[in-house]
Amino acid sequence: MKPNSPPAEGNPDLGMHHAADTGRKVLLVAGIILIAFNLRPALTSVGPLVDDIRSSLALSNTLVGLLTTLPLLAFAIFSPWVPRLGQRIGNERTLILGLAALVAGILVRSGGQTLALFIGTALVGLGIAVANVLLPAVVKHRFPNQVGLLTSSYSTAMNVCAALASGISIPLAHGAGWSWRNTLLCWGALGLCAILVWSPQLRAKRPAEPAQALPSRRAGGVWRAPLAWMVTLFMGLQSFLFYSAVAWLTDILHADGYSVSTAGWLLSVTQFIGLPATFVTPILAARLADQRSLALILGLIYTGGFVALCFSTPVLAVLAIIGIGIGQGASISLALAYMGLRTRNARQAAILSGMAQSIGYLMAAAGPVLLGFLYDHSHTWRLPLFLLAAVSVLMSAAAIAAGRNRFIAGE
Repeated sequence: MKPNSPPAEGNPDLGMHHAADTGRKVLLVAGIILIAFNLRPALTSVGPLVDDIRSSLALSNTLVGLLTTLPLLAFAIFSPWVPRLGQRIGNERTLILGLAALVAGILVRSGGQTLALFIGTALVGLGIAVANVLLPAVVKHRFPNQVGLLTSSYSTAMNVCAALASGISIPLAHGAGWSWRNTLLCWGALGLCAILVWSPQLRAKRPAEPAQALPSRRAGGVWRAPLAWMVTLFMGLQSFLFYSAVAWLTDILHADGYSVSTAGWLLSVTQFIGLPATFVTPILAARLADQRSLALILGLIYTGGFVALCFSTPVLAVLAIIGIGIGQGASISLALAYMGLRTRNARQAAILSGMAQSIGYLMAAAGPVLLGFLYDHSHTWRLPLFLLAAVSVLMSAAAIAAGRNRFIAGE
């Protein structure tokens, strides 16, 4: 009879192996969180500084809208190719390249005039696109039984930095006298930190996916699956709402009588208010067999926020900030959770993520430019706000359709 293995506490080699394994997991999670920290600040720091950038470079509202739209176009163009690059050189190496592109874009964007601003912004979008696509796949592969928890953790980290960037942009640019260029430049340091912490993953031995989880040759069939298109539509519409708000909410609140500084902090508040919803939503979604009721509640809250913002009263403005904040936080984390909940393996999750973020962000790219165009021609924010309310209704319908307890079939 084969004797029992000695317990870890009685076997120094096993104890050291367990400690090393725990250390590697902690470093992996820290790297995921730090990468998530970089997914929004380079974008959300721009909104509060719109007036400074516009006056400094003599940009029209339509070009200012393009400044927010350009990264979304980069997401749309490059996202479908990211899973292929990840398969070829590894997700870990691809993420390092994405972080390098992000840091380079921040440097270029802050160092010159109009052309450099737009070229750097495009590079920022390319770098973020890589991490946007691959983080759900990394989580699905490395933590297949904790998709909800890890998704909630990194999406919350993403929104924490997004909120912080929105809130401190005006104090840094005006109060500290940094100017808009140096304020945007400072977020490059966060990208360098992420590169440093993620670098050990280039040497780490990755666990292979279980044989039963390996995708079939029909992995490209994700693009033909109706359920995948519902996830994509949900991702696109929630991104349309988020980036439209990031680009113009400061100006909308300023038009209602708030100072630029206060409006910038209110934009930050919308994101801080959404943090509990960002964290709880994926965990709750993973525990529910069917996410349709969760999606309906989310849609009602989000739509109510935009409707309330149409009426310029202090009480309704507070309710609007709360509703929009909860809607933003819950919708992005639910969309990311769907990448794992609706797929059977990590490669399929990467393909769905690339699809949803390509088509989805192409849809989202219309938001900031369209709102700027409507305002330039109507000289009021009422029509753009009604448009956002209507889009939030459509987003809710897509989230409900994607919330059925099903996997993408035939893969």
